[in-house]
Amino acid sequence: MEKIIIKGRPAMGGIVEAPALVFPDSLAGNSGSLQDKTGIIMEKGNPNRGLSIKGSILVLPCAKGSNGFSAHFKAAKISGVCPAGWVITKVDSRLGVAVASLDVPAVADFEEVDPVQVIKTGDWVKIDGDTGLVEITRNPL
Repeated sequence: MEKIIIKGRPAMGGIVEAPALVFPDSLAGNSGSLQDKTGIIMEKGNPNRGLSIKGSILVLPCAKGSNGFSAHFKAAKISGVCPAGWVITKVDSRLGVAVASLDVPAVADFEEVDPVQVIKTGDWVKIDGDTGLVEITRNPL
């Protein structure tokens, strides 16, 4: 199995492993795009439409949408369907608040490589929010 290691900035401590959900154009954080109670992605045109964020490592280039972006992820946590962690190319205030409110491991601000270009949906990803290391194991399918 192919393993790739990339490094970003630690954004929220902890270590977690889970399958990746990659969002090349991000995920809009509004009620029409993410069902708060189920974690199901409803955003039109999103390659992950119909999938749930529950237990996944979300791989995003940045936030998309209004300042309410983080509130929808917090609602997903309250409903028990939040992601296991985050890998973020460049964090902004909307994603920073979402990361802090979910309190799940996160790595952000990659300078050498864009994780959205390296990680594929379904890859097994281990993130270390204390060191900033992200280990990717390719999904063989």
